[in-house]
Parts: sequence; structure tokens; C-alpha cells
Amino acid sequence: MSNAINLQPAEPGRRRRYTVEQKRALLAEAEQPGESISSVARRYDMSPSVMFLWRRAMVDASDKGLKSNERVVPESEVKKLEARIRELERALGRKTMDVEILM
Repeated sequence: MSNAINLQPAEPGRRRRYTVEQKRALLAEAEQPGESISSVARRYDMSPSVMFLWRRAMVDASDKGLKSNERVVPESEVKKLEARIRELERALGRKTMDVEILM
């Protein structure tokens, strides 16, 4: 199988960053007949433990969504919603103070 996934070599002293698409592609490649996480990791010059962590995270996220019968929400979306809640709480606090001053 050829290296269909475009991975840049890591710079010395720096960690390589992977996109979600790259992670999925690497895990899908490891699931092909005759492949393993170790063989794919070796091919792309990376640690197999990283791929095992990705696989565990993917399975855990799927299990959580299936068990709760709910959609799994990305962490970035959760952070954005939490920021919006803080913003609305501050606005409510200001309005509460305005009402108390007018009474």
C-alpha cells in the first residue's frame, strides 16, 4: 500500500500535529486486511501508542454517544457555548443591578 496520507516530517524538537482527517485516515489504514496499528505507525515514522490513544478516544466517544442515545459534541463547540453562557450571565448581572438601582 502506498503512502496516500500526506504527512510532513516533524521538525527537530517539535511535535507533529495531525488533523482529524489524517487521524481517521491513519486509523482506517490500520484496519485494512494485513495491516496493524504498529505497521502503519512504523510506515509513517510515528509512535504506535499515539494511534492506540486515538483509537481509544474514538471508541470511547462512539460508546458514550450510543449509550446516552445522544449526539457527541466536539469540545470546541462546548467551549464556544460555555463562553456564550458566561457572556449572558454577565449581561443578566448588569440588568439585575440596573433594576435594583431603579427601585
